[in-house]
Amino acid sequence: MGKQAIKAENLVKHFGKGESLVEVIDGASFQVNKGELVALVAPSGAGKTTLLMMIGCVEEPTSGTIWLGDEKVYADKWLTKETRKIRREKIGFIFQAHYLIPFLNVIENVTLVPQTNGVSEKEAKKTAMELLEYFEIADKAHAMSSELSGGQNQRVAIARALANRPQIILADEPTAALDSKRSVDVVKMLKKIATDQDVAVIMVTHDEAMLPLCDRILTIEDRKVVSHPVPEKITMI
Repeated sequence: MGKQAIKAENLVKHFGKGESLVEVIDGASFQVNKGELVALVAPSGAGKTTLLMMIGCVEEPTSGTIWLGDEKVYADKWLTKETRKIRREKIGFIFQAHYLIPFLNVIENVTLVPQTNGVSEKEAKKTAMELLEYFEIADKAHAMSSELSGGQNQRVAIARALANRPQIILADEPTAALDSKRSVDVVKMLKKIATDQDVAVIMVTHDEAMLPLCDRILTIEDRKVVSHPVPEKITMI
């Protein structure tokens, strides 16, 4: 297990103010290391996506501290104006819907972010083909997403998330639209990525069957984050 990839201390997120104040996360502290696949499990409305978006430098916390790798990125305010740059360079996002761009083919979808980051087209295509081979969909490189199955599209979305060589992957219900066999395939793939590429993966899931495939489980309890070993029976809501 590698060094810390994500560390949060006393993270707080409130929405609204006065009588309409809603406390979503209140004093959450946790760490995720490189090489770990961690499941984030909590009832609907408990703040899982909000927590993911704060770590991903999308949603601004109310207060607290966030480190990504060795870099402190938030301490009661963003420590850089370039949060978009941090997202592009350090983080890969995977969602329940694959969000592939329909008018681009598979390889064009995967090369888009690296080329936006200034990687040459040749280098971006080489990396994209390596990833598509890794996910056993290289033969679909020039297909459109409409020609692929749900599971194949999700694999392309994971390849796209990895194309900028992130240190962290944040996956929000990546298996929700898939059947149980394809769900297991995707989670095993995320585990393989975490191990092979020394990447930290946090996966929000409602699917209890996926938990034994993870290294650890984080839950949100009383607006704080609690770590549990695997497998442990956790009541899903």
